[in-house]
Amino acid sequence: MNDNVHEFDAHDFFRSDRFVNDPYPYFDYLREQSPVVREPHQGIVMVTGYAEALEVYNDPVRFSSCMSTTGPFAGCPIPLEGHESEDISGLIETYRDKTPFHDQLPTMDPPAHSAHRSLLMSLITPRRLKENEAFMWRLADQQIDSFISKGECELMGAFAQPFAVLVVSDLLGVPAEDRIKFRRNLIRQEQEGPGVGGVSGQVDHSPLTFLYDTFSAYIEDRRRNPAGDILTGLAKATFPDGSVPEPIDVARIAANMFAAGQETTVRLLSYAFQFIAERPDIQLRLREDRTLIPNFVEECLRTEGPVKGDFRLAKQPTRVGGVDIAAGTFLFIANGAANRDARKFENPAEFQLGRSNARLHLAFGAGRHACPGAPLARAETVVSLNRMFDRTSNIRISEKVHGPAGARRYSYLPTFILRGLTHINLEFDPVAAG
Repeated sequence: MNDNVHEFDAHDFFRSDRFVNDPYPYFDYLREQSPVVREPHQGIVMVTGYAEALEVYNDPVRFSSCMSTTGPFAGCPIPLEGHESEDISGLIETYRDKTPFHDQLPTMDPPAHSAHRSLLMSLITPRRLKENEAFMWRLADQQIDSFISKGECELMGAFAQPFAVLVVSDLLGVPAEDRIKFRRNLIRQEQEGPGVGGVSGQVDHSPLTFLYDTFSAYIEDRRRNPAGDILTGLAKATFPDGSVPEPIDVARIAANMFAAGQETTVRLLSYAFQFIAERPDIQLRLREDRTLIPNFVEECLRTEGPVKGDFRLAKQPTRVGGVDIAAGTFLFIANGAANRDARKFENPAEFQLGRSNARLHLAFGAGRHACPGAPLARAETVVSLNRMFDRTSNIRISEKVHGPAGARRYSYLPTFILRGLTHINLEFDPVAAG
């Protein structure tokens, strides 16, 4: 333990790339000390326990989401010093419009969050999700058609990224003639850097600008010229009190749905296919019994969720997990750590295909801010696995790209927020259409 203490404490989780490839030993080390503990470099309170994470996620009275995606690393405009023993709720509201991404759903607190979230959920109805899933099956085949004959692909670029963008485009009713434009503007270009949560602290707004401008124009047009389509439904949607949102309000909701529906899905797809390619025994079981796929997806989310964690800001002096926390303290709720808490998940480091409580993971957060893209990510992964199983046999890791078994070379996003591969190259044997 003494060696581990020296090794882990010497590195700053938020600034160093030391834990990018494998953050889980560090999370375990923190939890061994306490499920709530202050890390020494930034003074951020790390929440690694499952129960403690739920407590924070479910309490917007004590904890604000105002800087949930960046924490203090994009600059904190709120003057927090000297207010440690006070309730700073009013102070947060005074400076809210100066905080990063203040106009996005993840950073809102009630009552604004409640109103905007209800607007979003009123648009994503069970009927609409069912229609969207039917689109997924057709789209999956179209994407597979583009590379199946080659017997190999780089999954992110050939399948996961275009698939995720086009699925959420369909969900929100983007006209077919505009979807290529969306695909070109929204697919993450890995070489441009990690964006939010990168070790450089860079924040990239350009995808949001594109979405804001495009959806505002859609809404304005449909309010003038109703067309009986999904965008018209977006244009007619109202807040719970009956008030009509400004076009930019609807555009922000759409932007959040694109972000939530794309990033989580791409990372989940990459890990799911990495896992089945590394574990031919699991791949065979899933091929033979497709009813196992949904729980397989949940266990993928538990063991390698696409979001490492989320920030909260203490609004008042409080206690979590027996630890005193001053007002103005940033907390990092480490989803990836909570999902490996042995108090909740037996043998947490072990991937168990039949784990009975796998779906209780916090990969999509919890409470009011649980990721609205979760149903999409789940459905897209189930559909993608099924269609790839139907059309291939023996999916395997490309050794020429990633090296031989036992000596793999994988590259992960250099960010403390997102957890995911930058690319994953697969090989497979095509199966003739039946």
